[in-house]
Amino acid sequence: MKILYFAWVRERVGKPEEEIEAPAGVSTVGDLMTWLAGRGEEYAYAFENPRVVRAAIDRTHVKAEAPIAGAREIAFFPPMTGG
Repeated sequence: MKILYFAWVRERVGKPEEEIEAPAGVSTVGDLMTWLAGRGEEYAYAFENPRVVRAAIDRTHVKAEAPIAGAREIAFFPPMTGG
């Protein structure tokens, strides 16, 4: 699946996107964030507070409990503000 990173999440990870295959046992967005955080220092920094990172599966906003099975694209981004 394609993983997209936006704003400071992208800056911390150091890349705008990547293709990954989540390992067995990674079944929700929250599981994916935890797994990503274990991939290296830059990921740990990006996902150090997963409660503030927002996610979208195939361009639909989702919560951490959302299943990732069948997802083509998952995006991670900070909370958005209007103005």
